[in-house]
Amino acid sequence: MSRKLAAVIGTAAAAALVLGGLFAVALGRSAQPTPTAAAGGSTTGSVPPPTPTSTPPTTPPTTPNTNAGKPVADPTASLVTGNKKVIFFSFDDGPDPVWTPRVLQVLKKHGAHATFFQLGRNQAQYPALRDQILADGNTIGSHSINHPQLTKLSAAERHHEIFDGPQSKCFRPPYGASNPKVRADIKAAGMAQVLWDVDPRDWAKPGVNAIAHNIMTHAHRRNIVLMHDGGGDRAQTVAALDKVLGQLKAQGYSFPAMDC
Repeated sequence: MSRKLAAVIGTAAAAALVLGGLFAVALGRSAQPTPTAAAGGSTTGSVPPPTPTSTPPTTPPTTPNTNAGKPVADPTASLVTGNKKVIFFSFDDGPDPVWTPRVLQVLKKHGAHATFFQLGRNQAQYPALRDQILADGNTIGSHSINHPQLTKLSAAERHHEIFDGPQSKCFRPPYGASNPKVRADIKAAGMAQVLWDVDPRDWAKPGVNAIAHNIMTHAHRRNIVLMHDGGGDRAQTVAALDKVLGQLKAQGYSFPAMDC
């Protein structure tokens, strides 16, 4: 091969290498992602967000209790100052489409108010009754969602029953079953635990006179009386309530709803 021909071939090869390098650089630039603008901003300095590598949780978040973090107080404290003769009537396990309206009628007849500790499953089924209770000047407490014995549940189940039940500042554990863990969850949910002083066992249907006698014998100033507007036939409860409200009113008692 002549020197002239070798020089020509060498020059051509060098030119090819230079062109190939320029082409590769241009191709690499065209493959870079185009910057995306953040909402309402410019593209200067912005880069696409990284693609998540973790799998999002499949369990939906629990409904936050709007009372969480608020101070917890005795729901009867502001209503028992001085020597006021007051008794607090409370009704569990509702609302019920038959018996809750009848209880409300008796309360209204005597100018009385009460606190209704409702189950979440029933409140969701009969929302109009919740509105009627509040419109009549009564208050609503939480009695969990499904009425389980909270002391026998797992931590997650207990949390769900307490935090996701009816919204209130008052919580009554089903069966009155409580322990430090239950009380801690109630407090963390921004509620006060509310039990009772007098249980006339209306749930056992012992008869109108037996229910009334129990209340009149044991209920005194500032007591909380436990009764039921849900969970079955409450005809005896309604009749006994009408009877005792008249007698207690004649003794000078008033019947406010708890601050729930």
